[in-house]
Amino acid sequence: MRFSHAVAAVQLIAAGLVAAVPTDSAPAVDIDPTVEPLDALAQLQDSVYGTLEQKEEVLSKRGLRPNSCNLFTAAVRRDWEFMSKPERKDYIKAVKCLQSKPAKSDPLWAPAAKSRYDDFVAIHVNLTMTIHGNGLFLTWHRYFVWAYEQALRNECGYKGYQPYWNWFAHTDDIHKSPVFDGSDTSMGGDGSFVKHNGSLAGASTIYIPSGQGGGCINSGPFKGMQANIGPIRPGMDGVAPIVADITQPNPRCLRRDLSSYIPKKWYTTTNLLNVTIGEGSWTHKRFWTEIQGRYPDGFLGLHTSGHYTMGGDATDLYSSVNDPAFFLHHTMLDRVYWIWQTLHPSEANKVAGTLTLSNKPPTRDATIDEPLELGVNGETRRIRDMFNTLGGTPLCYIYI
Repeated sequence: MRFSHAVAAVQLIAAGLVAAVPTDSAPAVDIDPTVEPLDALAQLQDSVYGTLEQKEEVLSKRGLRPNSCNLFTAAVRRDWEFMSKPERKDYIKAVKCLQSKPAKSDPLWAPAAKSRYDDFVAIHVNLTMTIHGNGLFLTWHRYFVWAYEQALRNECGYKGYQPYWNWFAHTDDIHKSPVFDGSDTSMGGDGSFVKHNGSLAGASTIYIPSGQGGGCINSGPFKGMQANIGPIRPGMDGVAPIVADITQPNPRCLRRDLSSYIPKKWYTTTNLLNVTIGEGSWTHKRFWTEIQGRYPDGFLGLHTSGHYTMGGDATDLYSSVNDPAFFLHHTMLDRVYWIWQTLHPSEANKVAGTLTLSNKPPTRDATIDEPLELGVNGETRRIRDMFNTLGGTPLCYIYI
């Protein structure tokens, strides 16, 4: 990303001067659909900043200046692969710090929460049916990741910002990803091999073959990591015992079953471009639907694909947060959302969907004033507060 492009992006978004993209039309970004997904992603981001840079003159003519949240003050979230080893170790140390601190949650509400890290698992479990497959999904998880980032920094002395796992790297072999290679600068490797019958993804409609793992994480900084909450509804076969909710402590090792089958099938240039500049990007409703997946069509979607690439505990709709790689995955999801918002400013501040998972039970449509609750992890905010990552109230970050 060119520095001048980033400056323009920050200034224009903050000032709200980006020209609107008409509903049901794609932005004027020309990317060859036959290139590799990593190349497409790089071109896409550069095209975004290039387009914004052309409008920088508007700011100058109007005598506008960036507000207190701009490129020079915004947090910069980066790809795990391009962080130095000491930077990765600092992040890992902070995660382990949260796992070592006592929980803040009321023990009468969440007896299963034993650590500060578990506080994040507990609230996700408790709100699962109202933060997935509905109008709160994207903004609630954006706020959730931001609050986790703040806890790492404010409670564990982390100096960096929340990194992301670039889904489109190492799609040929996820075991080679620096996120999952099992080195001392990874988020841990695969699980030990446990024979099982694979996983059922997409509301149990899409079969995922078993990988080489299935058991406890067997390498890296999170080898043998203990989880205390769940599983409640795991997608991988053989994850047991099942518990009902956050009132039932269930200490056990964290499981993984890394899968290269999924990235090869769904982390493609076609699927990336569809949700950023293709037909799947034209309205918020289309973007939201495509990102989450069209399960009856056999399409897992970019979001669900990440959970099932990790496998094991990460396949549990409720307690997937137990896997610390969850936050790198959802930061990448937020990055794609951020790119889409920049390209589609007329749709960027909208929501689609109701207040319940797949509208079961039926509820009204969500509005931008819906409360986003985080329990002990952060004050209640509104959806409207989470649209602008450069708004400064509270968000102030960009991606490179």
